Amino acid sequence: MSGYSNVGQSSVYEAGDQRNTKDSEVPGRPRYEEGVKNSHLPNDSKDERSIANRLANEERKSNLKEQDDPETAASKKDPALPAKLHNNEPSKGAKIDAEIQAEEEEYLKQKHRK
Repeated sequence: MSGYSNVGQSSVYEAGDQRNTKDSEVPGRPRYEEGVKNSHLPNDSKDERSIANRLANEERKSNLKEQDDPETAASKKDPALPAKLHNNEPSKGAKIDAEIQAEEEEYLKQKHRK
């Protein structure tokens, strides 16, 4: 009946917007590994993860080594070094940390001599 109307365009009356999408175009359920970081607590008893997934998580944690970027590694050796690398004067806290670190190194050297 709508094909006989003389009002408006014929494309308005077509069912193009009512067609079903293909199964290949329907978004699937998100996979476990693709979840948001820190969205699952490893020790959550109400979490529905299988024992195999929990074991895999523990293995992944043991194999993963936290690697520091060069600037963080440098700050562990010398607290004032990151500021010097950026051509800035080290902060008062960094200077105090460097003094404390030097005193502790001296103390450990004296301790090992005895």
